[in-house]
Amino acid sequence: MDRYELRRLDYSLSEDHRALQAAYKDFFSNRCTIETVRAAEESGFDKNMWERLCAMGASTMALPESVGGDGATLVDLTLVAEEVGRSLAPVPWIDHIVAARLLARLGSVEPDVVNGTKLVALDPAQDISSSTRLIPAGSIADHVIVRNGNGEDVDIVLLQFSSRPARVDNIGKLPMAWIEPAAADSCTVLASGRAALAEYQRALDEWRLLMGAALVGLVEETMTIAAEFSKTRYTLGVPISTLQAISHPLANIAITVQAGRNLARRAAWFLDNEPDARRELAPSLFVFMAEEAARAATMSVHVQGGLGVSAEAAATAYLVRARGWAVAGGDPGATAKYIAGIVADREGRS
Repeated sequence: MDRYELRRLDYSLSEDHRALQAAYKDFFSNRCTIETVRAAEESGFDKNMWERLCAMGASTMALPESVGGDGATLVDLTLVAEEVGRSLAPVPWIDHIVAARLLARLGSVEPDVVNGTKLVALDPAQDISSSTRLIPAGSIADHVIVRNGNGEDVDIVLLQFSSRPARVDNIGKLPMAWIEPAAADSCTVLASGRAALAEYQRALDEWRLLMGAALVGLVEETMTIAAEFSKTRYTLGVPISTLQAISHPLANIAITVQAGRNLARRAAWFLDNEPDARRELAPSLFVFMAEEAARAATMSVHVQGGLGVSAEAAATAYLVRARGWAVAGGDPGATAKYIAGIVADREGRS
């Protein structure tokens, strides 16, 4: 078995991978405390943190060297996404880099987008349900990318507004806004037809891959919060962590974390190296983690009893984002139908 074939099965991290993740874990642990997260809830965005993050190269790393980026792999990006989720970082890193990578593939990315000076967002919904779109980073983006049309008669459009749309309050504490393409001050068609649709679908798959990885980090941290609490809380003279009603659900969460992490790395590798071979992997990660994140965060709250549901508890912050982030790109059920279509099409050809 050659190295390429082996890598299709082995998703262990290299030393460079571990160093990359450690650097971002250190950044967020120092810069993104729960107090920082709470302080940014009104806008959904910490501008200072975003600028510091971009200064680390978090924006440029995601883009190809041909446009001034650093050419990171999707496996690299899942490691950063995990840390974004673990810290609940109030920055639109996932939305921005996915949109910027799409612009790069279409030959329309600007240097200010590459380095993160200008923010770009996209509509991550799997299906177009109406002309007005709820965009996760819509209230802070300088540019927004959407699809117009249906089937192969589709345009990828870059929108610009002279004044940013108002933020919509949401459970995930994201800088969401309703975007109406017809109300944009500037509307530029970037690409059209079947090829354009394929590029946009690639962006949707990348968004779900990275959001799924972020939910892995979120779930691991909410498990840690519950586990630490259970080791210091006593009942009948013993820590509640020794009770099966506590330890078994926490063990299940640990299994979920490892399963999600392995699936994220597998999906990232295939999307980078064999994008047509296992197209269902990235959206499957998202659907799996969208369900499991809410379940794990709820368990973390239950472990802490009344404290867990208090506004001050960190577990509460993780609970609302576990539920809100999972639906930021629309109903996960639409993604599940997309997966079913991929599998049915493959089975029909075999």
